[in-house]
Amino acid sequence: MRRLTYYVATTLDGFVAGPDGGDPSGQSYFPVPPDLVDFMVTNFPETLPAPARAPLGIEGPGKVFDTVLEGRASYEVGLDAGLDDAYPHLRHLVFSTTLREVPGKSIELVSTDALERVRTLKQDDSDLDIWLVGGGTLAHSLLPEIDRLIIKQHPSVIGSGIPMFAGPFQPTLFTHVDATVLPSGVRILTLDRS
Repeated sequence: MRRLTYYVATTLDGFVAGPDGGDPSGQSYFPVPPDLVDFMVTNFPETLPAPARAPLGIEGPGKVFDTVLEGRASYEVGLDAGLDDAYPHLRHLVFSTTLREVPGKSIELVSTDALERVRTLKQDDSDLDIWLVGGGTLAHSLLPEIDRLIIKQHPSVIGSGIPMFAGPFQPTLFTHVDATVLPSGVRILTLDRS
């Protein structure tokens, strides 16, 4: 069965964005150093948005993921940057109970039971996994189906913002699988559901 992987950047205190919820990439607390870009190109090239792929020499289908899931707020970060589909090279689903349509023509809008839709996706005939971008509310709702966490942990603390998991108390254990520390100080942590 395919895995659902929450592959996300966080601060040391577990936030995926600041209080405004906008795109944190490149902010002082979420720099995108060259060693992190190199790591992504080598290990998860399909997670780079479409405008970055050609300049970095990335072509073709996914290496690890063939499907990407986003909540409404995460999707709107791309829209605000002028991208109606930041990941046209992947099957793209946006989960929202408030949106009635999305401008990305090939994006599937899911407004019903997110858990049930993900369970169906995990049964698809594919050798590649499903990537959960975020945000924190969608991640919390999908927590029962998350098989793997890959956390790009930045050496920063911001005190408040959008948490990695935004929802009620729900203890869930994961087991450490791997850690890579980049020269810039970003740690890539991999954990699997216990």
